[in-house]
Amino acid sequence: MDTKIVKIEEDNIDQEMIEEAGKIIRSGGLVAFPTETVYGLGGDGLNEASSGKIYAAKGRPSDNPLIVHIAGMEALPKIARKIPVAAQKLAERFWPGPLTMIFEKTDCVPYATTGGLNTVAVRMPSNKIARALIEASGGYIAAPSANLSGKPSPTEARYVIEDMNGRIDMIIDGGAADIGLESTIIDLTGERPIILRPGYITEEMLEDTLGSVEMDKTVIDGNSSQPPKAPGMKYRHYAPKGSLTIVEGHSLAVTEYINTQLEACAEKGIKTGVIATDETKEKYLADCVKSVGKRSDEEVIAKHLFRILREFDDENVQVIYAESFDSRGMGCAIMNRLLKAAGHQVIRL
Repeated sequence: MDTKIVKIEEDNIDQEMIEEAGKIIRSGGLVAFPTETVYGLGGDGLNEASSGKIYAAKGRPSDNPLIVHIAGMEALPKIARKIPVAAQKLAERFWPGPLTMIFEKTDCVPYATTGGLNTVAVRMPSNKIARALIEASGGYIAAPSANLSGKPSPTEARYVIEDMNGRIDMIIDGGAADIGLESTIIDLTGERPIILRPGYITEEMLEDTLGSVEMDKTVIDGNSSQPPKAPGMKYRHYAPKGSLTIVEGHSLAVTEYINTQLEACAEKGIKTGVIATDETKEKYLADCVKSVGKRSDEEVIAKHLFRILREFDDENVQVIYAESFDSRGMGCAIMNRLLKAAGHQVIRL
């Protein structure tokens, strides 16, 4: 398959190109596109065959649900059987934006889109290119992240091209993603709202809106035997090619431990990398030391994390060590992604 690659600026949208991309999706094809979180791999969310193509292009397990993207609240009743008051409150505050809500699905949403579940995950992105594409495509784009299954999610078009060129019909290059981590996912189908995936919209922000929410117990510990109601709950995600280990403890002890391991790797000729912060990046002896930013600036850390994991792949790093981060606020989302990338391989000092 020949993949058409086009550039579109969010502040100067080429409507003719958007219409061409929309036609591809309406015809059952696939288009990768930018959002404020990460790049998405889009198909017609109401077309069973299109969802099947998404799973095939990614090499994604078919029981891993897709998120349906909409451009306006008027589109929601067609795919959500019940819209609770909690959803209306969240939509007023956070839509459009990086929040996905789970509802009971209607019959028009195929099980191929929902991973066989009776629920549907729905998001309304704020990125102008994404919203224009949704409208041009018929209003319902099913889209996971635009990467091969298991690899770090792409925050830049170059990594979409690396994974998807020749697999899909079109890639829209809309520049670097603003946030860099996937959306927060909250399940609204039970008695109490439950966060299934942390993200930019934090637990504290959701509690401020709803009064009370629960955090799924598997978000950090990863021990889940339940069907994956949200993308990524059941499978290892975001993994670089090299072996990744997270090291927790006092800063000095973490630095000393990692450097000891790095020296042992160097003796064996193993290429190493470290995910550090601005405060610690000069202290490590790795072949590649990359800072995610200042430890106090979680938004910057989140934005850089997936790009850095991809860069380690570009540089053929074999063994990677990462400092750990606070698991409160947005740090919960950062640690959730790191733990999945490491396969929950953690050293606690």
